[in-house]
Amino acid sequence: MSKSKVPAFAYMRTSSATNVGEDKDSDKRQRAAIEAYAKANGYEIVQTFYDAAVSGADPIDSRPGMQDLLDAVLSNGTRTILVESPDRFARDAVVQELGHRLLKQRGVDLIPTTAPDYFMVDTPTTELVRTILGAVAAFDRRNTVEKLKAARDRKSEALGRRVEGRKPVSADALTAAKRLYRRNPKTGTRRSLRQIATELANEGFTAPSGKDYQANSVRQMLVKAGVYKADAA
Repeated sequence: MSKSKVPAFAYMRTSSATNVGEDKDSDKRQRAAIEAYAKANGYEIVQTFYDAAVSGADPIDSRPGMQDLLDAVLSNGTRTILVESPDRFARDAVVQELGHRLLKQRGVDLIPTTAPDYFMVDTPTTELVRTILGAVAAFDRRNTVEKLKAARDRKSEALGRRVEGRKPVSADALTAAKRLYRRNPKTGTRRSLRQIATELANEGFTAPSGKDYQANSVRQMLVKAGVYKADAA
């Protein structure tokens, strides 16, 4: 592979078995679009993954081809996925957002060749989906907190003394915070702690207390992880 080119995976999907095969129009169209974009923008396709006869409404982690791709991401360091268009990745808006969020958590960039900035720009639809997902995630976490509290209260009453449970930061929240804290590869700048807290809320993460993260709690999280630098505020 040329040193000047960025390695990338190609991902293709067809929802109908009648469109499967290199001689089919869907395969040819997707492959041509991805290869043309890669050539024009300095990427080199190192491997292609294909989900044949898979619905665009299926969650990405349930697709065999995408599962193989995610395994490859962990093994060889490639961090870019090229797909013909957003609907080839997923047709359902919620599946798109959840799938993109999963890739972001793994440090992977997803680029649709027909709309390269699609997953970088906030739209009314993506904002609505994120708000709904964030609300559902927050509800689930707070519901869990209340259930745990009720269990501790019952145990405290039975023992005749107060029982307190630990409230650790979730591994997913820490991974997301560390990712958001990384320097921008183009500008060399970091997000502020307040911006990281806002992004964590947008991605549906809440503190162990069930409330949104604040700048200070983000700093404490990053300090404990050994990655915090004083240049972030």
